[in-house]
Amino acid sequence: MSSQTPSHKPRVAVVFGGRSSEHAISVLTAGAVLRAIDREKYDVLPIGITTDGRWALTADDPDRMAITDRRLPSVAELAESAEGGVVLPVDPTNREVVYNEPGSVPKVLGEVDVVFPVLHGPYGEDGTLQGLLELSGVPYVGSGVLASAVGQDKDYMKRVFTSFGLPVGPYEVIRPREWENDPAAARKKIVDFAGEHGWPLFVKPARAGSSMGISKVDDISGLDEAIEEARRHDPKILVESLLRGREIECGVLEFEDGPRASVPAEIPPVTAHDFYDFEAKYIDSAAGIVPAPLTAEQTAEVQELAVAAFEAASCEGLVRADFFLQDNGEFVINEINTLPGFTPISMYPRMWQESGVSYPELIDRLLRAALQRSTGLR
Repeated sequence: MSSQTPSHKPRVAVVFGGRSSEHAISVLTAGAVLRAIDREKYDVLPIGITTDGRWALTADDPDRMAITDRRLPSVAELAESAEGGVVLPVDPTNREVVYNEPGSVPKVLGEVDVVFPVLHGPYGEDGTLQGLLELSGVPYVGSGVLASAVGQDKDYMKRVFTSFGLPVGPYEVIRPREWENDPAAARKKIVDFAGEHGWPLFVKPARAGSSMGISKVDDISGLDEAIEEARRHDPKILVESLLRGREIECGVLEFEDGPRASVPAEIPPVTAHDFYDFEAKYIDSAAGIVPAPLTAEQTAEVQELAVAAFEAASCEGLVRADFFLQDNGEFVINEINTLPGFTPISMYPRMWQESGVSYPELIDRLLRAALQRSTGLR
């Protein structure tokens, strides 16, 4: 880390946007995080990544990072230049961020002490950005390379959970070569799965989030369209059976003495939508119930499972764990999110608010933990 005088405030690069289909959600999250960071404790450098991968210098203007008239924001609209690019040196002895613009002398923006990555999905939440930061020797908020990759790939996530004895629901995976080499055989694999577990099915990208590309398929007639929609986001797709029950979420946050679970929340049935899809989450603002109306025993069980999932995937910093409480009273873990949304309506900060950790305190705790954590093997 750069040397710090008593008057030095740690400099936080909030990196957001990105190349995934969750670009706009990342911008929303960045706006909320920028608004919550204590400017008396931290200097802030907002860096947006456009959908084509350019690292852009953006205005520190959270008000422009919001949904306006159901229209989602983008980094391209926030960038100070259509061509300029921010460069983070891949050199652990040099923390200076440089801004290059065609025809101009490179401008040194100063050193960065910690990165708060608020990217969702591939090229940000999946270990790729974390690998870059490890090479650069810059501390960052959240999980490392392995845990980020496991948390992004629902196929391997479920395999890890199963190996640790955690309960997961029935699923099937169609890998890229399976579909490309023999789509009929891949389709039969899904139909056979439906024959065993019943319709409807959920077809989703294996490595996407924010309910992007997910389809509920009631019978075989809608299967091909659902597969193509999922493959628009990811060539590897996941097929899951319908689990009847309640959707329960639980936050995990790393404290000095280890990870702790928040009070859980419940996502109630969404009457205007077939399931809790992207529109319900971000456009129509479906409201979760915090805390979830569970018994004390159920609350303790889901909190224990959330921390166990955090530990199983070797996570750091934070995780939102999503569960189904089935009609038979048993919990099944659906997935974890290693960089959950921080939008004003996001469940993760709401759960911690109800648990006694305010939004600004949550951000501060994550940044302080990242600053104390070394990069490399740990």
